[in-house]
Amino acid sequence: MTKMNFRLVLRSAIRAASSSGSDFCHRAEIVSGRLLNNGLPPFQSRWFGAQAETVQSFKGHDMLAPFTAGWQTTELDPIVIDRSEGCYIYDIHGNRYLDALAGLWCTALGGSEPRLVAAATAQLNKLPFYHSFWNRTTKPSLDLAKELLEMFTARKMAKAFFVNSGSEANDTQVKLVWYYNNALGRPRKKKFIARTKAYHGSTLISASLSGLPALHQQFDLPAPFVLHTDCPHYWRNHLPGETEEEFATRLANNLENLILEEGPETIAAFIAEPVMGAGGVIPPPATYFEKIQAVVKKYDILFIADEVICAFGRLGEMFGCDKYKIKPDLVSMAKALSSAYVPIGAILVSPEVADVVYSQSNKLGAFSHGFTYSGHPVSCAVALEALKIYKERNIVERVKSLTPRFQDGLKAFSGSPIIGEIRGTGLILGTEFADNKSPNDPFPSEWGKFHLLFVSRVGAYFGAQCQKHGMLVRVAGDNIMMCPSLTISEEEIDELIRIYGKALKDTEERVKELKSQHVQPLTA
Repeated sequence: MTKMNFRLVLRSAIRAASSSGSDFCHRAEIVSGRLLNNGLPPFQSRWFGAQAETVQSFKGHDMLAPFTAGWQTTELDPIVIDRSEGCYIYDIHGNRYLDALAGLWCTALGGSEPRLVAAATAQLNKLPFYHSFWNRTTKPSLDLAKELLEMFTARKMAKAFFVNSGSEANDTQVKLVWYYNNALGRPRKKKFIARTKAYHGSTLISASLSGLPALHQQFDLPAPFVLHTDCPHYWRNHLPGETEEEFATRLANNLENLILEEGPETIAAFIAEPVMGAGGVIPPPATYFEKIQAVVKKYDILFIADEVICAFGRLGEMFGCDKYKIKPDLVSMAKALSSAYVPIGAILVSPEVADVVYSQSNKLGAFSHGFTYSGHPVSCAVALEALKIYKERNIVERVKSLTPRFQDGLKAFSGSPIIGEIRGTGLILGTEFADNKSPNDPFPSEWGKFHLLFVSRVGAYFGAQCQKHGMLVRVAGDNIMMCPSLTISEEEIDELIRIYGKALKDTEERVKELKSQHVQPLTA
């Protein structure tokens, strides 16, 4: 049965059931919407026996939606978010969801912080836009640069450069490093080393740095100057009997061997997230960054810390570099910089790199890189207010105090027979589903294909159950990721844990059912 025939049959079944008042209507709605949509929204109809409440449909809308399959847009209604309040979001039908991912890892101060709205409004009324080209700029951009340099204490940084996103930040890092090495007369030192399963953005360069195959397929990526080394996921990749420290040593040795194979004179920089985010929430093993930094320093390779997700308290320290004692040459940040109320990102530049850039720009006449919205005054004003709030509310200590409730509460489910690992730190956590609790035993791939009325991987099924119970999580294959707003209360953490538990029970029952049926995929 083809996908199209399946959907035609499904629609016919729904119509037939609606005329008879069958409960199949509700079952088909859940399957067609929640499961076919990989754990995203149901069709926007509510069935009450034979009667249906008609609501506005956005199926087949005009937007080319990011990270969304075309058939989802044409066949399904999206979940359309209408408003936010603290850690909750509401769709256009009034359904409330606990936003367990803080948007996209970014609304650190929740969805209704009046001070950020007031900061944006005041700046819009005073100076809605001016650029920062040609030695012209605005006071908010100057103030924000100063504030960031004072706030980042893992090592002294000299300059801040403003962009509009984490992708642009990492894109800029590559250009900046090339500019730096050309100025030093090292034209061959151009290659970058990133890590498998890393996420650094979706532009041509930042997607190349990312170590996720979906970002490369059919885009002719990664670019040839990007190399990838091991993912530091201890549970999945350690050898039998290997300790975390031994695992870290092996990965550092592998990195050094890669550098030597390519030639140290060709390697410009190494880039890493302190905790890997979209790749599955993967904290580093013990001693990992200590050993990696020693290798890159040995061969005069710059270290770029991608703090786009980790910065501003997420891990229980102001920056991930503080937690893991990373002393970077360059830093990327975005997301929580403005609590995502307006687009803004930044990179911090060490004195050693900044001095070379200044010297070279003097020779050439300018540092010819930037964006129309670099240092946008409204974005900078909101970011400044966000940083004030982080400090005034002692967000780092708040996260530290909430971490045991969040981490221990969720890791209590580790004994589930369908969970391989629950991992995380601070207010970020990932769950990986696996059969027999082993990284070598994923659930059967055919469970992700059409079978009767179900289309779902185990992870997507769990995500759909979370949504049914009023919570949205990040689903990636059989990985679930959670990263709530830093303003979440103890009561809201308890609610999050309760919903997780309900969804897990539903998913355990579904897996048990599939195993008992020995489910096989339908042929096309």
